[in-house]
Amino acid sequence: MKQKRQEAIINLINNNSIETQDELLSLLKKNGFNTTQATVSRDIRELNVTKITYDGNKHKYVVGRIRETAGVKSYKHLLGNCIMSMDYAENILVVKTVSGMAMAVAAAIDGLAIEDIVGSIAGDDTIFLAIRRSNLVEKVIGDIKRCC
Repeated sequence: MKQKRQEAIINLINNNSIETQDELLSLLKKNGFNTTQATVSRDIRELNVTKITYDGNKHKYVVGRIRETAGVKSYKHLLGNCIMSMDYAENILVVKTVSGMAMAVAAAIDGLAIEDIVGSIAGDDTIFLAIRRSNLVEKVIGDIKRCC
């Protein structure tokens, strides 16, 4: 249930301008997740969700932004402790993680803003990363390892 709720949080944040935890909680309830503000707050911390300012004075939640040294340390800890292996076929990099951690690791990798990664899909313990060209895959692996 936690993984599905956190997936929903990531999708809601990526597809809506959500300014408050109350708004997020309301959208979660509309999507069938009966949860509490305390649980949403914990999820926000675990997923490294932050707030940004846009359009001058508006605020919204975003997933995967590295804003400060503590965020970088958190990503390094997550990547270093949760990635079990990386392998590839052509331009698809497959990252195996500790069970249940693929979504968080994918969010951390997205937060690194590696320009050669076109997109990611995460399951329970596996992440597929689409790399721009097959000759860039080993470079991307090195970029990720350097962040561990």
